Amino acid sequence: EFPDRFYNCGVAEQNMTGIACGLAMEGKVSITYSIANFPTLRPLEQIRNDVCYHFQNVKIVIIGGGLAYGSLGVSHHSTEDIAIMRALPDIVVCCPADIKEARAATHAMIEREGPFYYRCGYKKEPDIHAGEIDFQLGKALVAREGSDITLIGTGTVTYRALQAAELLAEQGIKARVVSMHTVKPIDREAILAAARETGGIVTVEEHNICGGLGGAVAEVIAEAGVGIPFKMMALPDTYVHIVGTHEWLLDYYGFSPESIAETAKGLL
Repeated sequence: EFPDRFYNCGVAEQNMTGIACGLAMEGKVSITYSIANFPTLRPLEQIRNDVCYHFQNVKIVIIGGGLAYGSLGVSHHSTEDIAIMRALPDIVVCCPADIKEARAATHAMIEREGPFYYRCGYKKEPDIHAGEIDFQLGKALVAREGSDITLIGTGTVTYRALQAAELLAEQGIKARVVSMHTVKPIDREAILAAARETGGIVTVEEHNICGGLGGAVAEVIAEAGVGIPFKMMALPDTYVHIVGTHEWLLDYYGFSPESIAETAKGLL
């Protein structure tokens, strides 16, 4: 047990990650778990130098990605994690959108050898898929077909993109909704198919605008030399200085279905 002064410095998480790496080196599948950014930012050095550098079978699981712990403030907001984790070599970055994806991703995480970052929602997030899904790491899932514009989401905020697509349908706009549950390795073909088959792409993520899903999609588009209207919907590049419920914060920062729909219309 560690005194509070040590825990607050992140020593507990650093030791947790180091022990997990040691167990993995002995042939175990190791899982670290805590809320929001505690298992990622606090023990980042151990994740980089111990887990990823040695390609160890450690699974880093968080609950409450994004602003799920909204009322607890910035210490509990996980808004830089996707960018930081996907910058580490040889790690998978997975952000399930609903319980169906979460269940399938759990099995896929255990079966896959090597470092893995698993970003959970919080609780009771609604499903975005009506039927069974064919979940594969690195392969996006289409939650709604459409030919006018594509909304690409990652994590539980994808449900709001689906609601936005329903609003757009009422106005005669057919929006494709793609769940990019694996941000790394990213599904290049799903992105390029959206670029070929629809009139624009909007990325929706509960994450800082720098280095997350939007940046990953933009890299694919730029490298392929595709000219297509493109917009990133993400948190601004600043700390979230206000507190409130998760739903209220999402609306405040422009993730209401109405706001997403208006952004898509503006892009078209």
